[in-house]
Amino acid sequence: MFHVKRIRCEGWSSHVTSTATSPTQRIPGTPRIIPRNEKRDFPKPAAPRVMVVVNQKGGVGKTTTTVNLAASLAEGGLKVLVLDLDPQGNASTALGIPHGPGTLGTYEALLDGTPLADLVVDSPEAPGLQVVPATVDLAGAELQLVQMVGREQRLARAIRAYLKDHHVDYLLMDCPPSLGLLTLNALVAANEILIPIQCEYYALEGVSQLMNTIQVVQRELNPDLELSTVLLTMFDARTKLSAQVAREVRRHFAAQTLSSQIPRSVRIAEAPSFGQTLLQFDPTSAGAKAYWRAAQEIATRGKAR
Repeated sequence: MFHVKRIRCEGWSSHVTSTATSPTQRIPGTPRIIPRNEKRDFPKPAAPRVMVVVNQKGGVGKTTTTVNLAASLAEGGLKVLVLDLDPQGNASTALGIPHGPGTLGTYEALLDGTPLADLVVDSPEAPGLQVVPATVDLAGAELQLVQMVGREQRLARAIRAYLKDHHVDYLLMDCPPSLGLLTLNALVAANEILIPIQCEYYALEGVSQLMNTIQVVQRELNPDLELSTVLLTMFDARTKLSAQVAREVRRHFAAQTLSSQIPRSVRIAEAPSFGQTLLQFDPTSAGAKAYWRAAQEIATRGKAR
């Protein structure tokens, strides 16, 4: 159980500027470039790590973090499955998965009980990376779930059934920016929580509410759930604000916060518009290298668990 003090962020300046230059599109067919002097194969966890990437505040880099960590872990030789639980389907888009009308995905798993094995699609972004896509049908799923018995447990049952017969090192769930039933299903199904926090004004405003929700889920529905990882995103080394936010986050989440932090970058923002992760779009960029190091750190921590 977590005992987290209410996080204060009064008095911080809100001015943040971008340090990025114009992105360059990766030429199709060229090899991905992994940072030099870094081991390619990441350590495998002893058991599947089921992680939910969550923050009810929008614009914190949640989906960007999910897809780029997933691609990095897969490039590191691990078997990765991404469940897209956001009706916008941005994670599906970034991982190169079509999710138009008629596409089967997480909606069918939650509402119809369709086995995940029938919904998994291979992503072209990396070997060993698979996705269960999201469609706009998920937008009405929360209203439909309200009327169902055991509505909070439906995703957990689907994941348990899948993991019995399929090998996965990491299962990452991308949630909508809210604390509704879709996010609740993910929290009940997960073993670990990853919270991306952007280094900007009011970034920590909703963290206390999220921590309260986590404590309720731990107490009532999932006692095995733990906050294992906090990742700082949109860090701008040129501003005092980013440094202040980073210090505050590390003070409150000393053990959970990764040493790697994701820089503010135009390349990171533009990669999804090409239907690619940053490792595909611009593998030599500072953002791609930062996500690679973050994934490596997560994998190394996982080996010690």
